[in-house]
Amino acid sequence: MKKKIVVAITGASGAIYARLLLDKLMVLKDQIAEVAIVMSDNAKQVWQFELGNEDYNTYPYKCYAKNDFMAPFASGSAKFDTMVIIPCSMGTLGRIAAGTSDDLVCRAADVILKERRKLIVVARDMPLNLIHIRNMATVTEAGGIICPAVPSYYSKPQTVEEVAMTVVDRVIDLTGLDNQSYRWNE
Repeated sequence: MKKKIVVAITGASGAIYARLLLDKLMVLKDQIAEVAIVMSDNAKQVWQFELGNEDYNTYPYKCYAKNDFMAPFASGSAKFDTMVIIPCSMGTLGRIAAGTSDDLVCRAADVILKERRKLIVVARDMPLNLIHIRNMATVTEAGGIICPAVPSYYSKPQTVEEVAMTVVDRVIDLTGLDNQSYRWNE
């Protein structure tokens, strides 16, 4: 069964993770029915600053405004089965944990959780304070998956993109898509 995936991009540092995920989803398109994107204004600024471009406008996916509550994934009836927030700011994580659906990212996360579908939160901040840790616990207890943007090195990545891709490959695995990537001791 093909996946319907929401990709939310917030204003945390780590736009490279969002770009690599969108690139990888294009490669895996045969397994995907639909990809929808929602970006915060801060996410666009961070992308431009960190990546030096506005390539988020070039993907063949429908992009929704942060306050577009008419987006299909603002309701469980649209049957989006997976949401990835990449990178996820601590502010967004806190609003999700509190159930504050004040924008489309938080509303969509709330919908995914209430429908018992897959929410993958790629938290991108450090160090963590106790509020962050408790918010992560709350989202986890509600059924979400906290996948911190912590790269692995056992594949011996050589470039910044290869390092970041270790996180994205893990996210892809968590979505349930079939992904060819480095596997430990294979």
